[in-house]
Amino acid sequence: MSFAKKGYEFLKEIGLGPRNLGCYVNGAWKARGPVVATLNPADNQVIAEVVEGSLEDYEEGMQACFDAAKMWMQVPAPKRGEIVRQIGDALRGKLQHLGRLVSLEMGKILPEGIGEVQEIIDMCDFAVGLSRQLNGLIIPSERPNHMMLEMWNPLGVVGVITAFNFPCAVLGWNACIALVCGNCVVWKGAPTTPLVTIAMTKLVAGVLEKNNLPGSIFTSLCGGAEIGQAIAKDTRIPLVSFTGSSKVGLMVQQTVNARYGKCLLELSGNNAIIVMDDADIQLAVRSVVFAAVGTAGQRCTTCRRLLLHESIYQKVLDHLVDVYKQVKIGNPLEKGNLLGPLHTASSRENFEKGMEIIKSQGGKILTGGSVIESEGNFVQPTIVEISPKADVVKEELFAPVLYVMKFQTFKEAIEINNSVPQGLSSSIFTRRPDVIFKWIGPQGSDCGIVNVNIPTNGAEIGGAFGGEKATGGGREAGSDSWKQYMRRSTCTINHGSELPLAQGINFG
Repeated sequence: MSFAKKGYEFLKEIGLGPRNLGCYVNGAWKARGPVVATLNPADNQVIAEVVEGSLEDYEEGMQACFDAAKMWMQVPAPKRGEIVRQIGDALRGKLQHLGRLVSLEMGKILPEGIGEVQEIIDMCDFAVGLSRQLNGLIIPSERPNHMMLEMWNPLGVVGVITAFNFPCAVLGWNACIALVCGNCVVWKGAPTTPLVTIAMTKLVAGVLEKNNLPGSIFTSLCGGAEIGQAIAKDTRIPLVSFTGSSKVGLMVQQTVNARYGKCLLELSGNNAIIVMDDADIQLAVRSVVFAAVGTAGQRCTTCRRLLLHESIYQKVLDHLVDVYKQVKIGNPLEKGNLLGPLHTASSRENFEKGMEIIKSQGGKILTGGSVIESEGNFVQPTIVEISPKADVVKEELFAPVLYVMKFQTFKEAIEINNSVPQGLSSSIFTRRPDVIFKWIGPQGSDCGIVNVNIPTNGAEIGGAFGGEKATGGGREAGSDSWKQYMRRSTCTINHGSELPLAQGINFG
């Protein structure tokens, strides 16, 4: 085991050891499931071992979490905000260590790992402000001596199931807001990033303990599909937030809907960047490289399709291929590397299979296209020239593979952008106001994120994040997303002695 390796000393600073209990239930660390090893994707060596949770651990933790919700929802919202503020401060104190852990266990480069943890800190700040703004409405009544108003109350418990590619940021989008809204949280982290789950939970647990609050307000479990299925089926959880593939997300949605629960889904993306003939080409190329190569193409907002106007097609493509050949690939913890490994060995195998499918459907590989022989899961950043009608273009290959296509008219570019089942993010590069406003309007992009002159990724927490169609329709983080974590009651109060009816009905 490589836990004692040089450079791994920081793990002790965030409460991790060679073997770790993977469940924080009822305010205590325990686990009665199988022992698993978590691997460093840069060399496939064991980092540490984790004891996963069992269904018995889940039930114990869930019951305690459900009971704690009755107390937590009665704490004034600004006081709940103060707890979240302290969580943000605890994260600040361990920012570098946690960011390094994300890079080590997930495989994204260190600046991205630190940026992911910073995103949770930013969400804490956002949620603290929100804790004093959970406002309802006063609605004019048509009846004399009547008042109508909206009340927003907590749901109780929010279930959060996160994916490996953002092993802690997506938790932050959900948990920070859920907590200030008065909900307890039960979190199942990704099975392949359990150390991130444990380290994050230890910080949150420390804040709760410091404030003499029940640890069961925040319950977390490392484990496999059986834990996720238990969350989806559990009638004690009114809202389940799930991040993952469209296929699994649909199953989660069907299970939750069958018990009349609510789902918040963040599923697959198949995002396009359109470069018009008047675009700033240098800006566009830089944006495409960041969007397509960053996180080794394992973001849901990764740019997977590049649509180039025919008049600039070859110029942009030549520039892009040249830049791709200069991308530094290697250990994500080493400074200067821009492309780390894919997360697992099976991801690398899927990349190889994807290359064969691409070739069989007429795709022409312009650069990359091969795995890199090493102990880790490294692959070459790849550019493919292909028809937008190829079936493989409709699917999400979770790797640094960019499909390049040519278009003649803006209308055609919009049609290509909207032609895939997914609808998460999209971007256009142009200086023309008429194109910009059509792009963001009802006849433009059908995605939940519609950008101009920036990449498809790098979303700020102040805006609602999520997409349409097979992306699931969920919205997390900013704007008015907080409303999903609460239930709305429309209240009518009669403060008079008469009983006038709405719509002027006379009942005698």
